[in-house]
Amino acid sequence: MKKGAERKREQTGGERRASASSRTCVGGTCLEERRRTMEIIPLHPLFAAEVRGVDAAAPLPEAQRAALTAALDHYAVLVLRGQRLDDEKQIAFARLFGEPEMNIGIYRPASQRRLARPEMADVSNVTPAGEVQGRTDKRRMFNLGNMLWHTDSSFRKPSGCLSFLYAHAVPEQGGETEFADLRAAYDALEAPLKAEIEGLRAEHSIFHSRATLGFTEFSEEERAALPPVIQPLVRRHPGSGRKTLYLASHASHIIGWPVPEGRLLLHDLIAFATRREFVHVHRWQPGDLVIWDNRCTLHRGRPYPLEARRDLRRVTTIDPENLAEYHA
Repeated sequence: MKKGAERKREQTGGERRASASSRTCVGGTCLEERRRTMEIIPLHPLFAAEVRGVDAAAPLPEAQRAALTAALDHYAVLVLRGQRLDDEKQIAFARLFGEPEMNIGIYRPASQRRLARPEMADVSNVTPAGEVQGRTDKRRMFNLGNMLWHTDSSFRKPSGCLSFLYAHAVPEQGGETEFADLRAAYDALEAPLKAEIEGLRAEHSIFHSRATLGFTEFSEEERAALPPVIQPLVRRHPGSGRKTLYLASHASHIIGWPVPEGRLLLHDLIAFATRREFVHVHRWQPGDLVIWDNRCTLHRGRPYPLEARRDLRRVTTIDPENLAEYHA
């Protein structure tokens, strides 16, 4: 594996701008912005950008939606600060970019669910009664798995595409989310390793990732509804055309390999892909909406004080290519 990424994305004065009198070119796509000014400010040499001039709660012009899609294809992670969203508006905004999946929380008893809409994943430490979860709360135990490097819904068929995570309340310290660019990591692999992993497939399961932390308390309904799925280890990202690793803590083993050997390979690839040069750290503020492409990134949450309130809510869209394969 090479010591660094082979290429850095070209920067254009630290900012790309779309306005009524200009064009924006993102990832080879040039789009005219006719109604509003939109600024795209890179946050990392390889990926991730902040977007200014977009109100996710208001009607979105088609030209702006297309510009955001092009920016996602290029940067993979977009940060929109200062948004004002309720659950309905967040779901409506996500739906502009794809069909939302039903969150796996629908398989739990209603008494354990805080949010009414089935499209909404509750990435918080808040109980249905509005209190901060205790240290031994089962929902907290489950969500601790979000601190492992993962990609959303790789354990499902069809799998996840874009995630939209919105912050209602965040702790004063800690609780960051880290993102890793799996396209840049793939580019930086040595040629022999690229050849070795081409065509390999891994089994993904939500129960595997949680079991690595010792949490196994799932109902029979949950286990029946979420059987293991097989995913390629390398895929081509449709938006950018670049090859990318497809990894997650949900990946249990490599199909056709001895389990210990496959797990070592997965461990080494995740360790390489999450080196500092491939990672962007997002420090949350209330009103932040962060969008990322699960097909070419990893992410994980970071620790925060047990007593601090953290209320983040996520909508994830279904991967359209994976959906086509699922119905084939």
